[in-house]
Amino acid sequence: MMETRLRRRQRLIFLLLSLLLLGTIVVSIGLGPASVSYDRLLPTLFGQGSFKEDFVLFSLRLPRIIITLLAGMALALSGSILQGITRNELADPGIIGINTGAGVAVAIFFLYFPVDVGSFIYGLPVAAFLGALVTAVAIYALSYDRNRGLQPIRLILTGVGFSMALSGIMVILISSTKREKVDFIAKWLAGNIWGTDWTFVYALLPWLIVLIPFTLYKANKLNLLALNEPVAIGVGVSIEKERIQLLLTAVALAASAVSVTGGISFIGLMAPHIARALVGPRHQWFLPIALLIGGWLLVLADTIGRNIAGPDGVPAGIVVALIGAPYFIYLLLKK
Repeated sequence: MMETRLRRRQRLIFLLLSLLLLGTIVVSIGLGPASVSYDRLLPTLFGQGSFKEDFVLFSLRLPRIIITLLAGMALALSGSILQGITRNELADPGIIGINTGAGVAVAIFFLYFPVDVGSFIYGLPVAAFLGALVTAVAIYALSYDRNRGLQPIRLILTGVGFSMALSGIMVILISSTKREKVDFIAKWLAGNIWGTDWTFVYALLPWLIVLIPFTLYKANKLNLLALNEPVAIGVGVSIEKERIQLLLTAVALAASAVSVTGGISFIGLMAPHIARALVGPRHQWFLPIALLIGGWLLVLADTIGRNIAGPDGVPAGIVVALIGAPYFIYLLLKK
């Protein structure tokens, strides 16, 4: 009976969040200097718009919205996985240094590997994944105790330390390169959505097509890993094997997202928390909700950032940080 009520509640919340996301997308399309009026949106979408309307909708607005939606989903799912395998509700790929590791790899790839534009777009997520993977493995190794297993608090502290150290490496890289390349790295660090055409959608989409179903398939394993280790071992879970698989998944999701959106934190922290508050702690229930919340948060942040200041607006990463930093402090004090 309780499970039936939870399922109905989840479906209702999923529907309401889908409508909220759709409404935010419609508002986003209609705002800004280059926009499509709301009464012309449906005709343009079905091929009856003018050349200008087609260009604005299909070349400017939709690719950017889809990229922010997919990236927000990836970051939310990455944060959900990290919180599950570490049993620490403060875990987030941006806070514990995984995004910064990806950023250093992106900077090195951009500055020192002469590749053409086509190869660059598809190589960027791979470079980000390698950088994030090296960082995640180092953090995991330093947070693991042979006798007591993974130490969640140590993981957070180690991750914050790595994030600061890698930020220093990024400053060194920036200070030794040309001005035009510095501008790109600086925008990336601020969380400026720079990949804004269909090519970047095609580069990001395959990662999510594979990794989202895989994570949903592993939902029950995440439930067990979120309990204490003796319980998980008692029901036959190979803890280290599952943790490594899921850690690789979280790293790949975060790296693929930040490679095209820049350094964005706190989505992976907030979305799982809000989803758990709405439908409970079981991963089967809250992961789909967290996906929608993460996508909506980043679409909303980008829409606000594009329209509140100047011709270039405010990077989405800064808007998210203005919301996420107080939320992080609240959770820290609460826990």
